[in-house]
Amino acid sequence: MTDFSVEAPETIKDFLFYLQTIKGRSPSTVDEYYHDLRTFFRFIKRRKGFAPASAELSDIPVDDVDLDLIESVTLTDALEFMNYLQRVRKNDSKTRARKTTAIKSFYHYLHFRKGLIKHNPVEKLDRPPQREKNPLPKYLTLEQSIELLNAVDGKFKERDYCILTFFLNCGMRLAELVAMNYTDIRSDNTAQIVGKGNKKRIVYFNDACMSAYRDYMKVRPVEGVRAEDKYALFLSSRNRRISREMVQKIVYKYLEKIGLDAQGYSVHKLRHTAATLMYQHGNVDIRVLKDVLGHEQLSTTEIYTHLDSSQIERAAKSNPLSKVKPKKQ
Repeated sequence: MTDFSVEAPETIKDFLFYLQTIKGRSPSTVDEYYHDLRTFFRFIKRRKGFAPASAELSDIPVDDVDLDLIESVTLTDALEFMNYLQRVRKNDSKTRARKTTAIKSFYHYLHFRKGLIKHNPVEKLDRPPQREKNPLPKYLTLEQSIELLNAVDGKFKERDYCILTFFLNCGMRLAELVAMNYTDIRSDNTAQIVGKGNKKRIVYFNDACMSAYRDYMKVRPVEGVRAEDKYALFLSSRNRRISREMVQKIVYKYLEKIGLDAQGYSVHKLRHTAATLMYQHGNVDIRVLKDVLGHEQLSTTEIYTHLDSSQIERAAKSNPLSKVKPKKQ
């Protein structure tokens, strides 16, 4: 998890503690709010000239964001941010809707709950319209998954290969992977992780995962790692716990390498890929798959039963009436 208590400015920090302690939001949800607000104010700083126009968004600090900057934001600024998310970052409507919620909740808190700002500039910011309620998730085929793994190279190849292997074999969420410590992995090749809603579950690592893990641990830095990241499983080039943004960049890098960067694939699609491959090729029962993915409701998992048209075709052909033809007159 991101340590927002260190990185966030006081105003945002107060809001996040309010979400966690008063509203009872899970640590992973609070983390998502922080990442969304951090991205927003990085964009605002660059837009308003407080950061170079050429600066990478991920390099812009937010620890100096104060009430003056927060209150200077206009509805136009927020709309420009939404446009940036759609056109530049290629965020889908669901992701943009989540970021809209984070921004609106933050400003509502400052204006209505705390009275720290005179007006709420984003009160009329509409959430992007949601498409089909449960669209079929996009996923990589088995051949594409193997190609993605084979594309890994470079200075951090052991780390990158392990990250992709965990995603593709375990169906882990991005936040779950980033939060992992190497001490979480037990001698029986399992780990207890905390998912959405602060819900704990056991993840089982197969031979491919453990092989990739052991190869990575042979080269994982030990010296120069700051105390708070001492046990972090995946480290950045600066020997800190790897960030969500960095993992996303890693995944996009290899997707681009195999020609899938512009086809709507993302880190979360690797989770869909793991679930789909388990269901299609492993004959995994849908109730077992629900526990593997950490879904609260079976209905969430049942979407994967609609993905394999070959199974539907086989079911139709297995009907005992499938070969019955009309009698010739």
